[in-house]
Amino acid sequence: MKVQGFIQDLLEEEVEVLLGRSRYERSKAVDSENGYRNGYGKPRRISLKTWTVEVKRPRVRNLEERFESRILPLFQRRTKEVGDLLPELYLHGLSQGDFELALRGVLGEGAPLSASSIQRLKAKWEVEYEIWKEEDLSELEPVYLWADGIYVRAGIGKDKAVLLVVIASLKDGSKKLLIVESGFRESMESWAGVLRSLKERGLRAPKPVTADGHLGIWGDLDIVYPLSKEQRCWNHKITNVLDKLPKKVQPEAKEYLCCLPYAQTRAECERLDDLRRLLRIDIPKPLRHLSAIGRGW
Repeated sequence: MKVQGFIQDLLEEEVEVLLGRSRYERSKAVDSENGYRNGYGKPRRISLKTWTVEVKRPRVRNLEERFESRILPLFQRRTKEVGDLLPELYLHGLSQGDFELALRGVLGEGAPLSASSIQRLKAKWEVEYEIWKEEDLSELEPVYLWADGIYVRAGIGKDKAVLLVVIASLKDGSKKLLIVESGFRESMESWAGVLRSLKERGLRAPKPVTADGHLGIWGDLDIVYPLSKEQRCWNHKITNVLDKLPKKVQPEAKEYLCCLPYAQTRAECERLDDLRRLLRIDIPKPLRHLSAIGRGW
C-alpha cells in the first residue's frame, strides 16, 4: 500500500537525519557516540479515514536519550490530513516549495525534517510514480473497468482540479488500480488522455466500462475502445434518485434501492420496482419506473 510506504519512508528519513548518515552507511569514527540503528520495534497500526496501515518503528541505540519518533505521533493525531495528503501533494505539482508546504501541513512546523530531506523523499516518490505510470498492462485480462473523477481541494488555484481514476476488475477476480491522472472537470480531452494512455500501455478492451453519466468519458470510449459497452454506475444513479426524494424518506428509500442492482434478472428488477407503494408517497413522474435505472436512465 502506497500510504504505508509513504509513512515508512518518513520514519526512515527521520532516523537518517538524526544519525547524519544513510541507512547502510557506516559511522565515520569507530568510537562514534552518534548512535546506530538496531532493527525495528513492535509494529504500530495507524487508523486513517477509511483504512488502517501498519508501519515498523526504527530503533536507535547508543544515544544519550532514548529515541522516540516525533513523526509517528503526528500522523496518529492527524489521520484526516494524512488521508487527504497524497492527492493534494500530486495536484500541487510538485515544486519543492509546494511539496514542503503540503507536508508541513500534516507534520507541523516542528517536524524533524530538513528541506534536503523533503527533496530526497519527493524525488524518490516521483521516480516510483513515473515507473508505475509506464507499467506494461498487456498481460492483464480485464473483465470490466470502473472510471470516476475524484475532486479534491488542492488549494493552489486550480479551478475544478480532479483526479481521474480507473480500476480494473480482472478475470481472476482481483482488482487493480491502473491509472491516476490530474484533469480538468472530467472533460473529454482529459479522459481521452487517460484512455489512450491505457491502450498505449497494452490494456485490452474491457467488455463494459462503468462510470457515471458524465459525457466526458463516453465520447472518448467510442473512439479508443469502440467494442466496449457502456454501463452507468448504480451508485451514482441511486444517489441521483435519492436527491429528488424528501429527506425524511431517503434512508428507507436507500435501503430499497440498493436491492435493485442485485436482482438476478431484469424481470426481477422490474418486479421490485414499486418504490411508491413501499414508501406511500407521491413519487415524481420521472422516478416512477426505477427499473429504467438498469436500462441506462
